[in-house]
Amino acid sequence: LIYEWAHDYQAETLMFKAATINFKEPFSQDMGRRMGQALVEELGQTPKACWLFCAPERELENLLGGINDTVGTKKLIGCTTDGEISSDGFRNGSAVLAGIASDQIDFHIASAKNLGQGSERTGRELAESLPQTVRYIQLFSDGLTGNGCAILRGMASVLGEQVPIGGGTAGDAGKFYRTWQFAGDKVLSDAAVAIGFSGDFYLGTGVRSGWSSIGLPKKATRASGNILYELDGQPALKVFERFLGKHAEKLPAVGVEYPLGLVGKWGDAGEDDYHLLRATMTVNRQEGSISFAGEIPEGAMMRLTCGDNTSILEAAGKAARLAMADMGDRTLAMVFVYSCMARKIVLGRRTREEMERIRQVVGNRVPMVGFYSYGEYCRVKCRGPSLLHNETATVSVIGI
Repeated sequence: LIYEWAHDYQAETLMFKAATINFKEPFSQDMGRRMGQALVEELGQTPKACWLFCAPERELENLLGGINDTVGTKKLIGCTTDGEISSDGFRNGSAVLAGIASDQIDFHIASAKNLGQGSERTGRELAESLPQTVRYIQLFSDGLTGNGCAILRGMASVLGEQVPIGGGTAGDAGKFYRTWQFAGDKVLSDAAVAIGFSGDFYLGTGVRSGWSSIGLPKKATRASGNILYELDGQPALKVFERFLGKHAEKLPAVGVEYPLGLVGKWGDAGEDDYHLLRATMTVNRQEGSISFAGEIPEGAMMRLTCGDNTSILEAAGKAARLAMADMGDRTLAMVFVYSCMARKIVLGRRTREEMERIRQVVGNRVPMVGFYSYGEYCRVKCRGPSLLHNETATVSVIGI
């Protein structure tokens, strides 16, 4: 039996308390009850909202049931992951439960099923289920069946682009078979769930990847959805094969090290050290196309990119600094980190260092929660649109 909770990282003011709990043992209803009880004890009161991120293990329904038996709120949200993040850092095969108790913030839960049948429709359904008072939304969608870009379009069609959306797409420990999403006492699949924040709080966000561009920009001369057929009028796969040389036979797996980066207006930042990345998912050698973990607009300008451990870790620190810069001199109360499983693949044994870099910026006593995802949602800059990212570290901080 191994369990731990983040009692050293409780952020407390007169109006706000937050905490995270991390257990690693076989999932069960009893484990869920103990996690819920530990969270309530840590907060000293019933949370207004909870986040659950966990490995795709058996007994998910029982785990969630036990948590719901004890936390005292049905405003619970979350999903399965490719690695969990808590105040104690990175861990695999565990369950992380976070909670916020505040009389300054109200929370609202929404869920929508059948994501694969229409992602934009799902986004509209989620947005219509949330009150117009929401000022910030966290979104967790099936990372295998949905189109994250289309979900965001659907939500923006109802709420406008001024409401920032963070979060990530659910994972299943790299199996790419099935993911699960949580809303209240429901365990869903092929779904999207969201939690809206309204009330009196401050938000800071930061996004960076650490990948750098190589060579001249190329135009996506033929693309549809997430499938790229041609770059500069040539089969996309041939362009990649020329660049990768002998490593091309390892596609699509080696593609996580060399994602495509959208630049200019398609990347929506105008900063030299930022690219909106797209990671390779599958290749069709017969037609010379590549599918990516996000949409590629036809006509977009793109660059091949590369990164290394040093630049990836530095980027995590910069994402945290950008989020903190948004906060100004406000009191930091909670940190949410949604990072990409591709970063974990590249970093390998150094994955824990990514959370350590973020900790160096936000401090050691502020509760932190999140997970490694199959895609990340976050705005790049204040008042900018929320985007789906690949291979990127996103940091969102709540302040009061």
